[in-house]
Amino acid sequence: MKIKYLGAARTVTGSCFILETAGHRFAIDCGMHQGNLEIEKRNWDTELYEPQKIEFVLLTHAHIDHSGLLPRLVQNGFRGPIFTTPPTADLLRILLLDSAYIQEMEAQWKSRKRLRFGEKRVGPLYTQRDAQAVFPLLKTVSHDQPFEPFAGVRVNFKDAGHILGSSFLELWLKENGAPAKFVFSGDIGRPRQLLMEDPGVTAEADYLFLESTYGNRDHKNEQASLDELAEAIAYSYNNNEKMVIPAFAVGRTQEMMYCLNLLSQEGRLPKDMPIYLDSPLAIQATEIFRRNAASLDDETKDLIKNGQDPLRLPQLRMTPTTAESMAINTSEGPAIIISASGMANAGRIRHHLRHNLWREGASIVFVGFQAEGTTGRKIIDGAKRVRVLNEEVAVKARIFTIGGFSAHAGQSQLLEWVSNFRNKNLQVFLVHGEYEAQQVLAERIRERFGYKVIIPEYLEETLLKIGEEIQRVEFPEKAAPKIDWAYLIGDLEARMAQLRQRKPQLEAKSWVEQTELRDRILELNRDLMETISEI
Repeated sequence: MKIKYLGAARTVTGSCFILETAGHRFAIDCGMHQGNLEIEKRNWDTELYEPQKIEFVLLTHAHIDHSGLLPRLVQNGFRGPIFTTPPTADLLRILLLDSAYIQEMEAQWKSRKRLRFGEKRVGPLYTQRDAQAVFPLLKTVSHDQPFEPFAGVRVNFKDAGHILGSSFLELWLKENGAPAKFVFSGDIGRPRQLLMEDPGVTAEADYLFLESTYGNRDHKNEQASLDELAEAIAYSYNNNEKMVIPAFAVGRTQEMMYCLNLLSQEGRLPKDMPIYLDSPLAIQATEIFRRNAASLDDETKDLIKNGQDPLRLPQLRMTPTTAESMAINTSEGPAIIISASGMANAGRIRHHLRHNLWREGASIVFVGFQAEGTTGRKIIDGAKRVRVLNEEVAVKARIFTIGGFSAHAGQSQLLEWVSNFRNKNLQVFLVHGEYEAQQVLAERIRERFGYKVIIPEYLEETLLKIGEEIQRVEFPEKAAPKIDWAYLIGDLEARMAQLRQRKPQLEAKSWVEQTELRDRILELNRDLMETISEI
């Protein structure tokens, strides 16, 4: 078997693993790369995927970092089935259309800006029509219902406890004439998570591909997290300001609503503090959660049977329209705003950050992982100012980072999940994590279990044969092209020399022209100073 890592290799987004075995070629997940501009350029490089040669896709769950490039794949020739669970298929029908709408709107915005500079329009990564073309390809398979996508390969989806419909995959096949079992974890959920069942387990595997999002740390316990949420509410309420929660539309939003319900029952949520669910996608996703109540945990099902809905609150206000969303930021008084995206790099949340991030009495509450390069990551890393909607905004609000609400297992929980395996020769590949976290988790796995652990790089190819050494082929120059800092710094110095040479021309201009040029140079100087301070 050959495995090519087209995403989630030393990063947490863009999950996609291409497998070749027994003359067949298929993919596990096909997610969107999210982060800074350089990372997101990977979304356009569809040739690497060779879509027309992919026979089918096995999809672990609906989150965009695992599913968001499916429309791009179809746009470029993929026509095979996409196997996933029924709830995941339901969620995909709203998530992919929303993602396509965002791609179209951002392309329009960029085109208008380019046209003003006399440049050509740009097209979207994919369109809503491309997203619609994905839906006829969806083939649903329930958890614990093994099937064979082709002769000699058996697949089983098991509950990963991450979000509604999420799975880890068991694959049985023959390699080098010998049977082998592969397990792909997808995203492993946090045990005791509200709404979701605890992650399922499996005991046998030859090769494990394990997510490592929180490989270097554990979460706060559930009660401490709930207490911190109550503290954030009290802080903004007492300061007559707003509390903003960037939340993933699927999973985090619904758990946050449940938590607010619990705080309301405990008397720790002011009854006159409105809660805005400001995400059309999250509103639709919440209805899908209700329709799939049979897939939720026993505690939630018991509440529903008794006529209680943990996803409803008396002061909850849905704001599906743009006008309703804009009105939130012109309203006075404290409020709780739950909005997407969860990493604060797209969607309506950017408007709420622009209106509240600079307010000293406001609070911003992060309840999910923030990938490197995203606006959310910059804020939690202590940035004094961040660029939001092309505007520099000061960070004056109080920042809360509550990891206990994460849908991902923490380090100890991942290790506990791995402890269920019984094969002493299990080989572990760490994926879906940043390299620093992966190195820590790799060492813990080696110490505790004695397993061999490999951390693949982006674009790496792994050749696996039972009974033989693993062969790795890396492409470091393609995965992370070296940046020529000597050239960039030298070019900057050359520009400064040109500026000095033209000082007489500057001084010869009118006083008004000089003030305008001075202001432009001061702005460049501020940008340079901020860049230097980040190094």
